[in-house]
Amino acid sequence: MPQVTRRDFLKIGAAGTGAAGLTALGFDMAQAVAAKQSFHIAGAKESHSVCPYCAVGCSLVAYTKTNSDGTTQLLQIEGNPDSPVNEGRLCPKGATAMQLATSARRVENPMYRAPGSDKWQQMTWDDMLNKLAQRVKDARDATFVAKDASGNTVNRTEGIAFAGGAAFSSEEGYFATKVMRGLGLVHLEQQARV
Repeated sequence: MPQVTRRDFLKIGAAGTGAAGLTALGFDMAQAVAAKQSFHIAGAKESHSVCPYCAVGCSLVAYTKTNSDGTTQLLQIEGNPDSPVNEGRLCPKGATAMQLATSARRVENPMYRAPGSDKWQQMTWDDMLNKLAQRVKDARDATFVAKDASGNTVNRTEGIAFAGGAAFSSEEGYFATKVMRGLGLVHLEQQARV
């Protein structure tokens, strides 16, 4: 039997302890090879977006693939590591962004609940947009102020307020502000300041 020195014994013991520790932490080369072979976003299309939840503007990367029937399937959403805003990290809300598109509880059509009713009914987009436009017009007509108390022409409506969203681009925010000002709104806000 070969003679094992104290130094050799310590080397063998340290190597064995390290290997056991790595295996306990889940580092198994056979599993790593299997995981690489079944990587679910391999070959997926990469699209960049912005998280819709708050005004920080964290960047997202969405991975999609086209199925054989021509439909697009969302595979994964994660933080964009190239973004100077979030550097790939997401808050708990942003980390659940994929549920916006894939949740079984997601409402995919406009729903309306009439005043006093306890039931929701599905509507078409055209009917919902017409109802919304009529409500905006009714609120504007009911609260429109042409002249203030001093007799100055103000042409404003005080019965509607608008809050811009954090997912707006600069152009969308500019357009929405122009539309709201055109309606006479004076109560404009942006989610970044709320």
